[in-house]
Amino acid sequence: MIKQLLAASWKVSAISLLAVSLAACGSNAAKPAATSAPADQGKATAAPAAPAKSGYPEKALSIIAPSGAGGGWDMTARTIAKVLSDTKAVDKPITVENKPGGGGTVFMAEYATKDVKDNYKLFVSSPPILINHLKKEGNTPYGFNDTTPLVQLTKDYGAVAVAANSKYKDLKSLLEDMKKDPTKLTVAGGSAPGSMDHLVSILPAFKYGIDPKKVKYVSYDGGGEAVTALLGGNADVLGTDASSLDQYVKAGKIRILAVAAPARLGGNLKDVPTMKEQGVDAEFLIWRGIFGPKNMSPEAKSYWEDALKKMVESDAWKKEMQANSWETDYKKSEDFKTYLTQQETQVKDMLTALGMQK
Repeated sequence: MIKQLLAASWKVSAISLLAVSLAACGSNAAKPAATSAPADQGKATAAPAAPAKSGYPEKALSIIAPSGAGGGWDMTARTIAKVLSDTKAVDKPITVENKPGGGGTVFMAEYATKDVKDNYKLFVSSPPILINHLKKEGNTPYGFNDTTPLVQLTKDYGAVAVAANSKYKDLKSLLEDMKKDPTKLTVAGGSAPGSMDHLVSILPAFKYGIDPKKVKYVSYDGGGEAVTALLGGNADVLGTDASSLDQYVKAGKIRILAVAAPARLGGNLKDVPTMKEQGVDAEFLIWRGIFGPKNMSPEAKSYWEDALKKMVESDAWKKEMQANSWETDYKKSEDFKTYLTQQETQVKDMLTALGMQK
């Protein structure tokens, strides 16, 4: 039963955006001359005034990556900003801001209370927006229901990696050593205990018969810091999303032991075996999407639905997907919200199975 829950929990896809058309209105037609109504028609009803055309956006916009530089959220936010600007899907300046802390919980506490009507501040997220709300340790009272889910954009998969000079060449040899003494190895991740990178790290161990609560996990503020810890010798193993490691694989700094995908990935990761190939029945799918404030105006929501859909359909976006080893997995706002509701139940079941639910 636990195996089914874990497999189902992560067959989804990492961190999503809105795309609806902005209603254009207004009319330049000449106003018709007034005429007198015949007495037997009664009082004439005035024609309703045409709605004013929305001026949104009227100033610069910001997209927040609730982590440090270099991780999956940061890369996603910067890619979105770049393509929206390059394709002129948005004609106002877009800045990307990093707001690390608690695997996204620090940012959410501020966003869900102080920015509930700020149409000019969006943020990217992934499964942690669900996990952080449901886990026992380091949780937050705020979840996706305290936002406006705009669109889901991409899917990615979990990966377990070591430094290029590590003695471990495959997942099984790592898990064998971990099984002998789970405290012997330090596992790093770019999110808090009980959150996404932690689950990516311990999922194969759990499936291999290792008590996940005994695995020594150290959290960092974002994947970039976790990679630095690995390369600096402060960690033996790294659990994170596969695509964020692509540049380090190309540079020869990191060896990915396995990806938690149903099949091998492409690009620079084409030779990396899956966990299943190595006898560990584990998959971990990571979606990514974009969110707005809970009380986002209908005009702003519609604008972003339209802009993001145009972005995803552009050649520029497709090139970025290939360059980053990402896969587009687009879900419009309502479908995205429905999916998040379903996934929240699955995540809760998985955390319960691991004894990590709040």
